[in-house]
Amino acid sequence: MTRILAIGEAMVELTHQGPTALSLSYAGDTANTAVYLRRLLGSTGSVDYATAVGDDPYSEGLVERLAEEGLGTRLVWRRIGRRLGLYLVRTDDTGERHFVYYRAGSAATGLFGPGHDPGADAAIASYDMVYLSLITLQILTPVARARLWDVLDNVRAHGGRVVFDGNYRPTGWPNARQARIASEAALRRTDVALPTWSDEQALFGEHSPDDCIDRLRALGVAEGVVKNGPAPCVAFTATDAYHVAPTLVARVVDTTAAGDAFNAAFLAARLQGASLVEAARAGHRLAGSVIQHPGAIVPTALLPPAVPATRHIDSGPSYPRTIHG
Repeated sequence: MTRILAIGEAMVELTHQGPTALSLSYAGDTANTAVYLRRLLGSTGSVDYATAVGDDPYSEGLVERLAEEGLGTRLVWRRIGRRLGLYLVRTDDTGERHFVYYRAGSAATGLFGPGHDPGADAAIASYDMVYLSLITLQILTPVARARLWDVLDNVRAHGGRVVFDGNYRPTGWPNARQARIASEAALRRTDVALPTWSDEQALFGEHSPDDCIDRLRALGVAEGVVKNGPAPCVAFTATDAYHVAPTLVARVVDTTAAGDAFNAAFLAARLQGASLVEAARAGHRLAGSVIQHPGAIVPTALLPPAVPATRHIDSGPSYPRTIHG
């Protein structure tokens, strides 16, 4: 069984159901991916979530929700006197979402900082795969990021793989330069990159997904997918690239978590033996289902069928543990 850990911040999500009506749930980019990945893997893998919560009722509600989804919570730390972050979501007529965040000083912003459990570093290194995003890095202090680099190096030294989504949100960074530095530091420790083209273009000023792939390869990334909204994504290895068209969707309701869902389905398919192209198609299918329903996490019954394992389309590896160095 493959053991996976996602690291990041899950928050209270308040979604507008009208001008004055809100519905409450819990979400966050890495948490969304963790939930969908756990649902898709079934008995072939376990997924844990690493974050920090406060001592408020909403923190307790989040931990209960993670457990209900089958996520392991042994690396969820409680911070006395802290609270969960919160964000509000509005969607426009095209289904595009707009966010307002209240996360300054949230419990998760203290991850890998003062009071960090030193035993957690060894625990993280024992996982087969560790998943994080640029938003994970955004909430950390520079000192905490430096500690995380050591943790990721240790993961790879023990044979685990690091998966990184360059989820760029400009308002969370002092400036773009700091975001670029953090992104590149993470990518040097990344085996599988799952960025979105619009984020990469905004952060690095590249002219095409091919330029993005060239940069990722130069940083040592072995494989990944550059997602591109309704346009074909580009799945790549160190030597090859494949343009994979998305599933057509009749009506977009809410694009929240589309990329997070894509990442989960792609990783689940690869872990279950699918080729790179079939895994990208699985990502498109799940993302296409998610955007037809409101909210980040849709009911399990609405998930598309799992993709069968096929290896004949490309020569990219599935995910055994591999010792680096």
